[in-house]
Amino acid sequence: MYLTQGLHRSAQIDPHGSATVFGNRRHNWLELKDRVARFASVLLAQGLKRGDRVCVIAMNSDYYLEAYYAVAWAGGVIVPANVRWAAAEHIHAMQDSGATFLLVDKTFAPLVAPLAAACELRATLYIDDGEAPAGTVSAPSLIDKAKPVADACGEGSELYGLFYTGGTTGRSKGVMLSHLNLISNALCTNAMVPYRDNTSFLHSPPMFHLADASAIVGVTLVGGCHVIVPFFSPENVVKAIEAERVTALVLVPTMFGMLRDHLITNPADLTSVRQIKYGASPISETLLRDAMVMFPNAEFMQAYGQTELSPCATVLEPRFHKATGKNYLRSAGRAVIGVDVKIVDEDMVECKLGDVGEIAVRSPGAMLGYWNQPELTAKTVINGWLRTGDAGYMDEEGFVYLVDRVKDMIVSGGENVFSAEVENALSAHIGISECAVIGIPDDKWGESVHAIVRLKPGVNATPDEIIAHCKTLIAGYKCPRSVEIRQLPLPLSGAGKILKTELRKPFWEGHTRSIG
Repeated sequence: MYLTQGLHRSAQIDPHGSATVFGNRRHNWLELKDRVARFASVLLAQGLKRGDRVCVIAMNSDYYLEAYYAVAWAGGVIVPANVRWAAAEHIHAMQDSGATFLLVDKTFAPLVAPLAAACELRATLYIDDGEAPAGTVSAPSLIDKAKPVADACGEGSELYGLFYTGGTTGRSKGVMLSHLNLISNALCTNAMVPYRDNTSFLHSPPMFHLADASAIVGVTLVGGCHVIVPFFSPENVVKAIEAERVTALVLVPTMFGMLRDHLITNPADLTSVRQIKYGASPISETLLRDAMVMFPNAEFMQAYGQTELSPCATVLEPRFHKATGKNYLRSAGRAVIGVDVKIVDEDMVECKLGDVGEIAVRSPGAMLGYWNQPELTAKTVINGWLRTGDAGYMDEEGFVYLVDRVKDMIVSGGENVFSAEVENALSAHIGISECAVIGIPDDKWGESVHAIVRLKPGVNATPDEIIAHCKTLIAGYKCPRSVEIRQLPLPLSGAGKILKTELRKPFWEGHTRSIG
């Protein structure tokens, strides 16, 4: 298995079919393959050697998609960087990965000077339109002049990419993923919920994140069309769906909420969408049902996993989103074909059905390890099983239910409170637009449950009313003891996850957080 195989096949069986759409620029599969071969030629001419790391800091574009394949074609290792990082975090990732090549666009051109000063760069390419800024060379102009080179892509267990984790639980780590990891996970997931060959897929989540990068691989394998917007916004998504009659997309829960609020005053025709995959963070049943109304012709599929799994471990198939007598909407689904999932205790002993423990996964998509961190790798992957750090339980039908990140669990008065359960209760309140639940220091209880919420426009609700609402849905000890109402959106990672680490900081300064 090798990453560029899907590109070769699509150019072979549908050479003139639409491959990429970005603004007014369109390429068919034959053109895309040729551009990738030329892009690889440019990288080699700049001195790229096999195994060299190539860091990409850019917004979504067709150039970014071409970079994913060109780096592989040239035999390099791609390092997609989180677009929300500060300069210091970019420097850390580049120094940690040993990246000596940098690809940037207009948005991140100001980073070139500080990165060049701190890192040993051999070449910096500008992957955007217009004149290349100082310290960079225009990749598009070089691609136009370059001669294509033969594909030197790696295969199997060779390292293809270093994907740095989003930092929601601490400092980012470089996850090593191989060609086999990415291709096998795409094929196994596609076996359960397939992309069709006439798919028109919208890339709106950031391309550095594996939720979208895995879709680049999967859609290319079946010859679907990649419709690309620079970044997610309700306006960008709605405009692209209507203009290109998009049939499939991936969204994270926060994006559903933003679309819902946008559509209240800006109705749109979203009926072309036939397939929606969602995941990356827990979704409330209320928001999911709202999403089904927004996309009336779409089948919904939830995918649970993480970067370390390339990324999918379980899938809640479309058939389980329909009324069948049993409500599966709170579930993250069942193991992907070819993937083993179990719930374990601290000693890796499998838990009884229904008991909460840590989710462990054995999969051909499981990472090669953490870059330059063998000790952490050994603690995470034990006898072939990857410890996810997520708490959950499994029912008698094999459905997995997530309850929290293990590190996000709140211990209040000796009772374990899972923030996801409290957030689900909060989200059922008709006036709440988004919420997050964290543990904060409490002299009596150790930790107390604190909710941070943002209300929908025009809604008034008091903390007491919100707490009373929760008490109708969950046990009293799980309910928030305090509620903070904010006007501004909650802080998000580049992948759209709420940054609980940032929300906790003001409360835990000077304290040592301890979870039993």
